[in-house]
Amino acid sequence: MTTFLILSGLVIVLLTGVPIFAGLGVTSIILMLFVEGSIGSIADTVFGKLDTGLLTAIPMFAFMAHVMIRSKVVDDLFDAANAMVRHLPGGLGVGTVLSCTVFAAISGSSVATALTIGSSAIPQMQRYGYRPSDSYGIVAAGGTLGILIPPSGPLILYALVTETSIGALFLAGVIPGLILALIFSLFCVIQGVMRKDVERLDWVGWSACVKALGKSAWALSLPPIVLGGIYFGIFTASEAAAIGCVFALIIAVCIYRNFSFRDLYETAYETVRTTAMLFMILAAAAMFGYVVTIMRLPNELVEAVLDVGASPITFIIAVMLVIFVLGMFLETIAIILITTPIIFPVMLELGINPIWYGILLMINLELALITPPVGMNLFVIKGISGANLDVIIRGIFPYVLLMLLGLILVMVWPETATWLPQAAGFGR
Repeated sequence: MTTFLILSGLVIVLLTGVPIFAGLGVTSIILMLFVEGSIGSIADTVFGKLDTGLLTAIPMFAFMAHVMIRSKVVDDLFDAANAMVRHLPGGLGVGTVLSCTVFAAISGSSVATALTIGSSAIPQMQRYGYRPSDSYGIVAAGGTLGILIPPSGPLILYALVTETSIGALFLAGVIPGLILALIFSLFCVIQGVMRKDVERLDWVGWSACVKALGKSAWALSLPPIVLGGIYFGIFTASEAAAIGCVFALIIAVCIYRNFSFRDLYETAYETVRTTAMLFMILAAAAMFGYVVTIMRLPNELVEAVLDVGASPITFIIAVMLVIFVLGMFLETIAIILITTPIIFPVMLELGINPIWYGILLMINLELALITPPVGMNLFVIKGISGANLDVIIRGIFPYVLLMLLGLILVMVWPETATWLPQAAGFGR
């Protein structure tokens, strides 16, 4: 009962519009005063959480993403994807999904993916007969891949809260991310077959495909370098982020030659802003995790779950339903930081693989990005297109069902998330 009251109160506070770090921090301080009678342990708690080398990956991956976005590699990625599949039924939609998939592996952000790809893809799809709602749905859903396909900011946060290997989580997100991309693409093909008003474009020929791929080759090589190095044990996730930064700068400065000192300054500025925001949230989350631990809330939840005899799969289903509802109202970061400190000890007691759960959580958080009333990608699409939200929601509804299908597939076959990390030697 105490756990429910605390979570309910925190959710209500965040729904008022208070910043996440402030809501978590103030709630934690009040609880700390109630339990300990002072806040003297805050400094040690926050320092202990932030004093870790893993945190260096956050600013470096953010910097890499901003460099690649500013160098406008997305135009070549979109052209290459369309050249390969434009002749298929629903080919432009498939090309958009492919572009989102690759760009997600560069940006690590769902909002950035939807915004960047949508600016190019939505006008082009509508030009060739796609219904506005269909084009909005494709971009909004494709954009969600940014938090599942590595490098992913929410995956890093989950890794830090649970002390799970970032490298293992990155590799775990690859196959489920590709499965979702395949499901979206197949749906686009089905739509293209069923809707005769969608224009089917001509095959451009192998030479044009090779030329388009050649132009985007540098951008396409970045994800394999980052993930390949982690997979083969050449470098850690933090080292991969540093190498990605250097490689992104080489691409922007030497290949595309459109990255000025002004761009470097603005990229560094945006990186510092993003990093500072995340570190403040992590500091508040450390306080919240500490106070729920000393209040023995996780222990009480473990005892309650064991008393009712809930199986691991029953517990996972219940948690996924709760997170799905929370996702309609809260941001993804808030959901991770509120629920994980309480749920994680129960998972360990039930023998649930934290890597598998992390990927299930990310897919559920993808749903949070496209479910009203607070789905961030819905507002991104509205900002790009100026369309009414009801039209955008109508377009996104089939993809909500498709993502639920993807969630069920990963839930039924945990190997889709755990096989690649195990093959790379994580968890042995």
